[in-house]
Amino acid sequence: MNTYDSPEIINIGTGKDASVAEFAEMGKKAVGYEGKIVWDPEKPDGTLRKLLDVSKLHALGWRHKTELSEGIKITYEWFLKNKT
Repeated sequence: MNTYDSPEIINIGTGKDASVAEFAEMGKKAVGYEGKIVWDPEKPDGTLRKLLDVSKLHALGWRHKTELSEGIKITYEWFLKNKT
């Protein structure tokens, strides 16, 4: 990516899908929250899938090294060390 020189946007991700519920559980685990996540069935679901197309990224030879759950944990730990 240090030599990428194109105006096209490149999605960076794992290429794996995660539901909002799965994402919430990853965040819950990362921050050590032991409570229950409560969903309001009266609210709209929103976009069911938010899977990024990483084919351009893969064509450049780049692959992710960090899974989403680990990235959330690392980001939260960074936040705790750097919050003001």
